[in-house]
Amino acid sequence: MATLKRPLIGIGVVVLKEDCVLLIRRGKPPKAGEWSLPGGAQEWGETTHEAARREVYEETGIEIEIIGLLDVVDGLMPDGKGDYAFHYTLIDYHGRWMAGTPKAASDAADAAWVRLDHLDDYGLWDETRRVIALAQKA
Repeated sequence: MATLKRPLIGIGVVVLKEDCVLLIRRGKPPKAGEWSLPGGAQEWGETTHEAARREVYEETGIEIEIIGLLDVVDGLMPDGKGDYAFHYTLIDYHGRWMAGTPKAASDAADAAWVRLDHLDDYGLWDETRRVIALAQKA
């Protein structure tokens, strides 16, 4: 019997503070070394809101409040052999900073407030840029 392939559920959070957005540098695959929104995999028995708050805190030490849903994005990463190495259904939330100073932990190699007018310097995925813009308009 063939193994059923299913996407994993990932959570991302756009946290804005003044003219900055909270970003992390990924410490593990997929996309290790690249800058992204804080977030990660939803755990069994955990709501998406709980996962969002937990992941932001684990990766950055920042406490947040969820403002609302921004979008749901498909993260399909080809394996170069006609299939996918990773397939994530990414639920992106808008979060409000409540407390804390960014400090990388868990699977984040770095964490920082990044000025919105400097995002071009961070090589962000187009979808990441798009959901950040959605949060700015909210």
